[in-house]
Amino acid sequence: MGMDRGENMRRIRSKDTAPELTVRRLAYSLGYRYRLYRKDIPGKPDLVFPGRKKVIFVHGCFWHQHPGCNEGRLPKSNKDYWQPKLERNVARDSAAQEQLASLGWDVLVLWECEIRDIERVRRVLIDFLGAQKRGA
Repeated sequence: MGMDRGENMRRIRSKDTAPELTVRRLAYSLGYRYRLYRKDIPGKPDLVFPGRKKVIFVHGCFWHQHPGCNEGRLPKSNKDYWQPKLERNVARDSAAQEQLASLGWDVLVLWECEIRDIERVRRVLIDFLGAQKRGA
């Protein structure tokens, strides 16, 4: 007997998701140090690099509606419930990213589906975060 959609949705975490843990482990293994979920920064980014003034969001493709991704599709049932909910997420993401940019923060969004390619994510992290600081 399978679980219903509501039960399934209740099991989904907003913090410490598997894709997020993958990105955190990779960033740490590359020598980058970060803070998590700083509530004083717009959008509560998943990883914050205060000294570099950079943040990373690890977005689930469904919850944040990844454009062009199969996982980012709206459910066929109960559209009146899901569409406004997911549209609010996208609007909130966009507003937070604009606010961060206006405060001088660089923002990187990594999508859940992209994290499967670890080598690509490694290159993106190094490119985004730049050279290591000595003693950091």
